Amino acid sequence: MAGPRVEVDGGIMEGGGQILRVSTALSCLLGLPLRVQKIRAGRSTPGLSFGGWKSKMKVLVGPQHLSGLEMIRDLCDGQLEGAEIGSTEIMFTPEKIKGGVHTADTKTAGSVCLLMQVSMPCVLFAACPSELRLKGGTNAEMAPQIDYTAMVFKPIVEKFGFTFNCDIKMRGYYPKGGGEVIVRMSPVKQLSPINLTDRGCVTKIYGRAFVAGVLPFKVAKDMAAAAVRCIRKEIRDLYVNIQPVQEPKDQAFGNGNGIIIIAETSTGCLFAGSSLGKRGVNADKVGIEAAEMLLANLRHGGAVDEYLQDQLIIFMALASGISRIKTGPVTLHTQTAIHFAEQLAKAKFTVKKSEDEEDASKDTYIIECQGIGMTNPNL
Repeated sequence: MAGPRVEVDGGIMEGGGQILRVSTALSCLLGLPLRVQKIRAGRSTPGLSFGGWKSKMKVLVGPQHLSGLEMIRDLCDGQLEGAEIGSTEIMFTPEKIKGGVHTADTKTAGSVCLLMQVSMPCVLFAACPSELRLKGGTNAEMAPQIDYTAMVFKPIVEKFGFTFNCDIKMRGYYPKGGGEVIVRMSPVKQLSPINLTDRGCVTKIYGRAFVAGVLPFKVAKDMAAAAVRCIRKEIRDLYVNIQPVQEPKDQAFGNGNGIIIIAETSTGCLFAGSSLGKRGVNADKVGIEAAEMLLANLRHGGAVDEYLQDQLIIFMALASGISRIKTGPVTLHTQTAIHFAEQLAKAKFTVKKSEDEEDASKDTYIIECQGIGMTNPNL
């Protein structure tokens, strides 16, 4: 699997974790030796940082990048150089993707969902079924919550023509992590393209507001009630069903609270708003933040929400044929994913303002991709 090493600038655009995830996954899939330089060059502390607080924004970053890189290396028996905390350059040489059981542990509240994002496309093209045992934070800041992955990402990404099972063994929260999710999936010969452009109308809104550990159940009820009140102001004719949940002691590690609210449409589109509690932030505020995020995602007229757009790019690039998704404003994460899918996989993307009349007054876009039609050499 030799060939010239592809050079990737890790400091451009979104800079950081996403560039590592997209480029190493594509490198693994396409058998392209890779060098990523200037990792996180645009950030306040360059390099693969380790779960430290970042400036005033208090963003938890780090260990999941490292465990994600190690996981990709192990998935294909590849070679990885420079993957340590503080490193600004890594070199990765992939070999053949293999199925079977793989474990990745961020040892912190680093997100298991980000580990899933980097590993899933790869194991779809393995020789046999895979079981990914992912440990870390299931409901962590700056990453999708596991509930989002299970309730929104899963049903939509399965439209590419594969299925996976996501078993939440233990939930884990900031700062300790300690969660575990087991993902099981079988390989595919090829991915089908998707068309998510017809948004339909919202038919139901539901969700879960959870507390875990020492937090009182009243917090879950207050988050749910505040979210319902907020949604009611804008959407009056639908029943909003947000369940307050006390996470069982044997299924949650540490203390945490949060909420996810999902809107489903007549054409099967799914949108979400979510928020996590933080020390000193009252429950109403957490509920309202999630409700406002959901409402903002419903206003832009797209058929996917702002958190799904970038997660679909790598699958669109690998699929056979033309995929189209309608989105609201294209996020920097999505622009970054497109850039590297074009650079590494040679997929062709176009991003155009939607020409539909009902979108005229809105910030709505069509992302189209001519996928490369990757086929699984093992099947």
